Amino acid sequence: MALINMHINFNGNAEEAFNFYKSVFGGAFTKIVRLKDISSPEHPIAENDADKIMHIALPIGKNVLMGNDVPESMGPVNENENRSKISVTAESREEADKIFSGLSAGGAVEVPIGDSPWGSYFAMFRDKFGIEWMVDFDQGNNETA
Repeated sequence: MALINMHINFNGNAEEAFNFYKSVFGGAFTKIVRLKDISSPEHPIAENDADKIMHIALPIGKNVLMGNDVPESMGPVNENENRSKISVTAESREEADKIFSGLSAGGAVEVPIGDSPWGSYFAMFRDKFGIEWMVDFDQGNNETA
């Protein structure tokens, strides 16, 4: 069965916030990807966004707290509105596809399900009720061999 984790958007201070969370919960980051790590000629990253966080993950028990900085080109996150997403970690590609298909029906897909630049199978969307979701399957963390 899939795990449900929290994902938080930040206005440029994700790394500071996650270092604070790590000081409270302990543990170690399992993944840190900066925006410059996914830059390409087709999708260049602005110099002022290059060192910001694209993805950071801190395991807390069986759950994972995840976050990112919103690039300045996308505008600031309105902190008076929902600035978080529900992240579902699937146990297989098939489960990820099923969850994505079900939850995104009638909603708005922001990132279609597919292979991500950081190596997982990923999608991001709002459901028909306006709730923001991410679905992720990471083969490296779900091997059954």
